[in-house]
Amino acid sequence: MPGAARPGRGRHRVFVGMAAGVGKTTRALNELRDRLERGEDALIGVLETHGRAFTQAAAAGLPVFPRLEVVRGGVTLGELDVAGLIARRPDVVLVDELAHSNAPGSAREKRWMDVEALLDAGVNVLSTVNVQHLESLHDTVARLTGVRVRERIPDAVLRGADELVLVDLTPADLRERVRSGAVYGAERAEHALTNFFTLPNLTALRELALRQVAHVVEQGAAGLAAGLGVQERVVVAVAAEETGARLIRRGGQLAQRLHADLQVVTVRSGRISAERARLLDTFRAVTVALGGEFIVLDPAGGVAATLIRHVQAAQATQVVLGESSRSRWEEVLRGDIIRSVLRQTRNVDVYVITRE
Repeated sequence: MPGAARPGRGRHRVFVGMAAGVGKTTRALNELRDRLERGEDALIGVLETHGRAFTQAAAAGLPVFPRLEVVRGGVTLGELDVAGLIARRPDVVLVDELAHSNAPGSAREKRWMDVEALLDAGVNVLSTVNVQHLESLHDTVARLTGVRVRERIPDAVLRGADELVLVDLTPADLRERVRSGAVYGAERAEHALTNFFTLPNLTALRELALRQVAHVVEQGAAGLAAGLGVQERVVVAVAAEETGARLIRRGGQLAQRLHADLQVVTVRSGRISAERARLLDTFRAVTVALGGEFIVLDPAGGVAATLIRHVQAAQATQVVLGESSRSRWEEVLRGDIIRSVLRQTRNVDVYVITRE
């Protein structure tokens, strides 16, 4: 199991797929039906059918808990009724589309947060998610598919799950499912096939899904042997520049592979503009989503010296830096940070990520 069970906490089973249409929700609905037939109090908490006939057929006859109505701008939206479900206390509830953003004014911003509240209250949850919604894979998915996914979940949500179920389908079979109109209406199918649902995109996403599930399971096994060997620690150094989030995600991927602690640091520099403050807030949020710690360092002796002291004090084993945006003249005047870190650290692997 990826996550360690906590007394009194509900169990979380996540159905993971490479893309829409592979059958995650249908698998979850079939399990819900099996549990209902075994005598369990099983409910649909929230289901997004998107008009798909096979999803609607799988849900037919299953009990549905009423959604909570949220009125925004004259429009009534239906969201998961967390308080109502906790009061009802079913044995298990299905919560579709884990990465969904709740309507403004909801008690929690994201659906995965709703699921955490249910689990903390002792309710078992079946949920679904596509691999492209993972925070650490955001840049990788954008590079492979050309699409930047807006709704994302922290990697810790999968790591904390009790069980992951990979719902797999070959790219050719999924494309055929799209072509037949089973995933999108006929007017959208051809556009989908020539854009996101291309064979190279689906092949890459399938590999990501396979790797991610295997990696989370491997992490869970490694956690059973915690305390053996050297504790790895990855330190990612970022400046208040747009490339920072990409560095953090790369560092997060490295930390996951090494079962390492993750720290993201930035060196404070005089007055902070509104834009720089926004970037730092974004970096902090991405770091937390990856299970890391975000630290702002006060400068003493320059950026390079401050960073080196922190790397040494934190006993970092890996350091991730971005290729410098300074001109040659600025490096002469203010120093080359990468060269300084390489020269003045020992027993530390330094990764330099090139600028896009």
